[in-house]
Amino acid sequence: MWAPAVRRPPGRGRTKEVTMASKKDSAFTTEALREAIEADSGDGLLALYEDDAQIRVIDQADQPSHPKVLRGRGEIEEMLADIYSREMIHRLDQCVIDGDHAAFTESCQYPNGNKVYAESMVTLRDGRISEQILIQAWDE
Repeated sequence: MWAPAVRRPPGRGRTKEVTMASKKDSAFTTEALREAIEADSGDGLLALYEDDAQIRVIDQADQPSHPKVLRGRGEIEEMLADIYSREMIHRLDQCVIDGDHAAFTESCQYPNGNKVYAESMVTLRDGRISEQILIQAWDE
């Protein structure tokens, strides 16, 4: 989630090992998404995206008429690196998968108690995210 930055001290946070899946054996599951979101880096989450994936981000700064659009794994990787460089806890709250579509809710919390909440709707292709609409809000 794209919210005001707070640096994460090295070695802090949860310590889960996330295995990068190859394109052949990648499958979008609730457990794979949970492990990726709740990890200490965005690497596992990035592995769930197609190379040509697109994310539309809607929030206080990027209104529905003019959303931020991230195109391709490079731009998505940059966003995830920013997010996971912050000192915050990430949690997958809910996930529903129906064929080539999924929806999930995610919540995050900074050490000062400020929270970030996000809802995503994704389209899947070959078990990976090809399109995502991300709507998020955060405490200021």
